[in-house]
Amino acid sequence: MKKPLDEDALNQLFRSARTYPTWDTRKVPESTLRELYDLAIMGPTSMNCLPGRFVFITTPEGKARLMPAIAEGNLSKVEEAPVTIILAHDTRFHEHMPELWPHMPDAGKMFEENSRLAETTAFRNGTLQGAYLIIAARALGLDVGPMSGFDNDKLDSIFFPDGRYKSNFLMNVGYGDDRGLYSRGPRLAFEQAVTLA
Repeated sequence: MKKPLDEDALNQLFRSARTYPTWDTRKVPESTLRELYDLAIMGPTSMNCLPGRFVFITTPEGKARLMPAIAEGNLSKVEEAPVTIILAHDTRFHEHMPELWPHMPDAGKMFEENSRLAETTAFRNGTLQGAYLIIAARALGLDVGPMSGFDNDKLDSIFFPDGRYKSNFLMNVGYGDDRGLYSRGPRLAFEQAVTLA
């Protein structure tokens, strides 16, 4: 029988975790980024479709390519972060279904024949994978700053010009500087958001 995580772990993942806009100067090693990916892909997706695609931007050259798509109010957040991840999804994710769902090798056909189903599946599960990446980063002792505030079309034209991948959101990753934090925003109470049926 599985045991609940201890209070320290729950605090690190949720209660004390914050969305960071500012960062200290420490770099995130590639080995940690690989571990981050390896953890995040273990989260469930429907039919193990794994449509998430990620660009880990760690160099000044990569940041320079990204900046034209970033809203003015987010430029410094991206510039200062050791890593900015583009979280995208593969519109032709179903081409990998024979590998990922081998007991049903023709599963990809249902998506090839139904573009609306393919689009919904890719977006939903790619978003889930982005959420898993947030939790995995926190579990590894990293801080995160997920954000919108960019031009998806412009970003896609720069990084995904063939149109196969579509960006969803961005996530800055590194070691946060607490001095840049705002007060935590309020949350809805259980009674406001939950219906027991």
